[in-house]
Amino acid sequence: MRNDDIRNAEAAASGGGDVRLVKPAVELRAAYMDFYREWIDSGEDIVPWVVERDPSDFEAYVRFLLEASEEARVEEGWVPHSTYWLQDGDGRIVGAANIRHRLNRKLAESGGHIGYGVAPSQRRKGYAKAMLAQALTVTDRLGLEEVLVICDRGNVGSERTILANGGRFDSEFTEAHGNVVRRFWIRREP
Repeated sequence: MRNDDIRNAEAAASGGGDVRLVKPAVELRAAYMDFYREWIDSGEDIVPWVVERDPSDFEAYVRFLLEASEEARVEEGWVPHSTYWLQDGDGRIVGAANIRHRLNRKLAESGGHIGYGVAPSQRRKGYAKAMLAQALTVTDRLGLEEVLVICDRGNVGSERTILANGGRFDSEFTEAHGNVVRRFWIRREP
């Protein structure tokens, strides 16, 4: 798949109500910083992992996110990945998804192909379900016929989101620090 196809996947990923996945862009700085600050102020674990990165040099942050989809720019031990922000009809960033183009051992055990998160104030509005559905259209464009999605055991909301998007329970995995995750596969039509 060409990088242009990945960058344009948000056009195919529209839908899911009044929210849509968009590629990170410098023009979205104010909306993203509101989203980021809410996560920081909440004190909760931030997901997906790319949202934890310090965006104070916003242009460099956006460049990092965009270049991460290119095989030649990925650090050793990592896989190419694409990040999308979930934007609502008012232009706010309400969530983020990180899509891994393939799995390495760590991702196969406890990370999966798609990591996603919704800002604390925006939960229980159907955004996670819409975001995962739209992220799956991106994995379709990547040619992935089976997509691994993982959530912490006990995260009922995330498990329901995965099941609503066709997830089938596979197994549980205990991470090194003792956290147990549940692994689900979503079969996609070729």
